[in-house]
Amino acid sequence: MTQTSENVTWLTQSGYDQLKAELDYMTGPWRAEIVKKIEAAREEGDLKENAGYHAARDDQGKGELRIRQLTQLLERAKVGEAPADSGVVAPGMVVTIAFDGDEDDTMVFLLGSREMAGASDVDVYSPQSPLGAAIDGKKIGDEAHYELPNGKRAMVKVIAAKPHA
Repeated sequence: MTQTSENVTWLTQSGYDQLKAELDYMTGPWRAEIVKKIEAAREEGDLKENAGYHAARDDQGKGELRIRQLTQLLERAKVGEAPADSGVVAPGMVVTIAFDGDEDDTMVFLLGSREMAGASDVDVYSPQSPLGAAIDGKKIGDEAHYELPNGKRAMVKVIAAKPHA
């Protein structure tokens, strides 16, 4: 189930259901509630000096952004079981890498969407990030190079890749 397309986000069925429930709430009850807050603040008078009105409009903007994010995420979601425990890096895998091949300097993270991590304490790297794109599809023992934010290149070695529980 390796997904290397930058437009696909791997989600479990429960993860998908949780995000869908959030979207349903945001597009239904939440929108009705924020409209009421804006109307109530508008009735207080002068909008230029009305902090409640501006706060409600700000909340509305943030909420509408989250609705767009959820909509896009769910439209491109690939729903299914965790990827196979094959030792091949793919979205949905918890990956251990060693920097510059030094197995004492390692990092463990989930390759996938931040929504996949849930309450987990593991860091999440997107498959579209420079590191994620470099290791996606690599096997245990493979090395990969990627560009750092400062423009330099770094090398990592895949030490482990296990499906996210």
